[in-house]
Amino acid sequence: MSQMRSAVFAVTFYVGSFLIIMVTVPALILPRGFVFGIARVWSWYHRQCCRFVLGYRIVVEGTQPKEQALYAIKHESFFEAIDAPTFTGGPVIPFAKIELMRIPVWGRAARQYGVIGVDRDTGAQAIRQISRAARELKPEGRDFVIFPEGTRIPHNQPGTLQAGLYAVYKILGLPLVPVAVDSGPLYQTKPKRSGTITYRIGEVVPPGLSRDEMEARVFAAINALNDLPETTA
Repeated sequence: MSQMRSAVFAVTFYVGSFLIIMVTVPALILPRGFVFGIARVWSWYHRQCCRFVLGYRIVVEGTQPKEQALYAIKHESFFEAIDAPTFTGGPVIPFAKIELMRIPVWGRAARQYGVIGVDRDTGAQAIRQISRAARELKPEGRDFVIFPEGTRIPHNQPGTLQAGLYAVYKILGLPLVPVAVDSGPLYQTKPKRSGTITYRIGEVVPPGLSRDEMEARVFAAINALNDLPETTA
């Protein structure tokens, strides 16, 4: 059954995504609002494929702030990356690895949407670049989404918070919302399995904390759904 669900999901989602990309091409010469709308439709379509084809139940625990915020989300699979606009309820400004920005059509649309590319091989230079881009985009009022460990981390394994998290937190001066998610055991497997994916929204981290305090709070909150031994960031 899981293999059949995964096969049907692959056909349904990727064929639908191809059609959405085709609509995106002419939208690239239109105002940015059109790209915002297409991205939200794509995220919504992915959520529906997960619900009705894979049999997922999506649960959100906790309350999201109404004001602009920086979301630091645990990254176990591509589920939460695609789901971000649906989860937050609006167009977001995500941070993504620079390789994705080089994909034909998708990369151009991502830049127009406002995705901030992160070149993890350039160290301090990358931190300066993403900080500058974040500062420039902040007046748009959109929420920011960052995966603080910088890459996908298997469920029940602790990751390491990257330096870019504190740089962005400091430069934006926004409330930081840590979010745990347990998508890995369902979405990252082959074949994908049905079940419940939970988002657990942690206590909001106010602006202005020291790096050590901020990272300790974020580390604990994004690992709240993992079965980890007592540890610190």
